[in-house]
Amino acid sequence: MPISPQEFLRKYGFEDDDEERDHSLRRNALEHARHLKRPHAGTPHDWEEWERFRREHPDEVDDSES
Repeated sequence: MPISPQEFLRKYGFEDDDEERDHSLRRNALEHARHLKRPHAGTPHDWEEWERFRREHPDEVDDSES
């Protein structure tokens, strides 16, 4: 039965003490959902939905352009 890369590193003593940033799709999706920003592209419906959300939830939107 194959083992995961993390298990292999732990088994053979290559584990780092400091945790690296999680780059998983799940983490990236959660981060994106927590920090809503102006979309860069999309359909007119996407933009209408964005404008409506921004009006209804102004405290949940990050308006800074970065």
